[in-house]
Amino acid sequence: MGPDFHRPAVPDADHYLPATPPAAAAAPAAPPAKAQRLLPGEELPAQWWQLFHSPALQQAVKAALAGSPTLVAANATLAQAQQQVIVARGALFPRLGVNGGVTHTTSSAPSPLLAPTEYTLGPAATYTLDVFGGVRRGVEQQVALADMQRYQLAAAYLTLTGGVVTEALTIASTRLQIATTLELIESDKKNLELTEREFEVGTAARTDVLTADSQLAADLTTLPSLRTQLEQACDALAVLTGHAPAQWTVHDFDISEFTLPGELPLTLPARLARQRPDILASEAQLHAASAAIGVAVAQEFPSVTLSASITREALTAGALFHQFDTVRQLGGAFAAPIFAGGALRAQAQGARDAYSAQLATYQGVVVTALGQVTDDLWALQNDAERMTVDQHAVDVASETLKLDQQSYLVGKINVLQLIDAQRTYAQARLGLATAQIQQYQDTVGLLVALGGGWWKDPAAGAAP
Repeated sequence: MGPDFHRPAVPDADHYLPATPPAAAAAPAAPPAKAQRLLPGEELPAQWWQLFHSPALQQAVKAALAGSPTLVAANATLAQAQQQVIVARGALFPRLGVNGGVTHTTSSAPSPLLAPTEYTLGPAATYTLDVFGGVRRGVEQQVALADMQRYQLAAAYLTLTGGVVTEALTIASTRLQIATTLELIESDKKNLELTEREFEVGTAARTDVLTADSQLAADLTTLPSLRTQLEQACDALAVLTGHAPAQWTVHDFDISEFTLPGELPLTLPARLARQRPDILASEAQLHAASAAIGVAVAQEFPSVTLSASITREALTAGALFHQFDTVRQLGGAFAAPIFAGGALRAQAQGARDAYSAQLATYQGVVVTALGQVTDDLWALQNDAERMTVDQHAVDVASETLKLDQQSYLVGKINVLQLIDAQRTYAQARLGLATAQIQQYQDTVGLLVALGGGWWKDPAAGAAP
């Protein structure tokens, strides 16, 4: 009973980005210097984080996979679902057991033909014929639910590894921003000190002092938030490994420890729908909803149960093993619904409605996944362009600083102008560092959105 499940069709597109990009996102005349090359159709490695070539990062991911309570819970939930499959399959086989009992009878008119106590013992079997396939659909439903839990385990694995890499990059980027901000603060302090001296001798206005003081205060206000961000990232990484922050020493990640992948495997949309764990989990739920229709429809039809037993009857317990009567029983039972107030039909229709809802949910998950990959591809394209622009800004600021240093040595500019050039160079470096870390994070986002190579790693579950 019920429909046979057929996997939904995969997207027929062979690309993510539109053929005609929006005007605001048109490609530049020259390709960006830091652009990453995409490899359409290539699969990601099982441990995709190794593309960054960071031993410290690999150790952090390994620790998270070994100690994450989330993975432990997901594995236990999967084991529970697999046991439910065994329970459901048990209904396909006969039930065998042993029945025993003692019956004591009293009467107001004693009769020599009536035994006051009777003992019985013997095996019995019952078997419900799955004539209309309701039990088989129930097994199919439990298998699909177990598959869903398996894919949710893979999703937890992917979320965990992506979280570890993201937090490690956050630590590295925040430490770099703090270091660069401290350089800016030192320049601000020197600038304020020199401005105050010039004000004292009358060569600078009071407004110049206030401007320098205001710039120092503005840069100082960014430092506490950066330190809070660093501490929170360290705490988050410790929690991902299954440790309390006070019980886990987080590595001081540095941006120089990471290598940006020059080539990125790009899974095509059709394959994406068959490998992202959240899509597969939604598909498994759709399969379970389809099987639930068969379970509901089978309730509208008769059920047939066969039974058999061999019973020993004796007047004493000991006689059950050497002096007894044997009673053999074989029979069948038939039950068919006639009237249930429309409940059975409503139950079947409700199962069909649940399937329709889950189908729409599945389609939404697929579209969302495609949108995430597309967003990450746009981000990486824009990151490469931003890196080119910011690198040019650093080069210009560096060359300007060199010229100002030479001019200062020969007395053509004063120290305030030199400090301002140093500050401009530090700001350009901060902008480049921000662009660089954004490119790393968007790369992580793309690798996670593509599903990684989870099916190749036993820690994430079996292959799809």
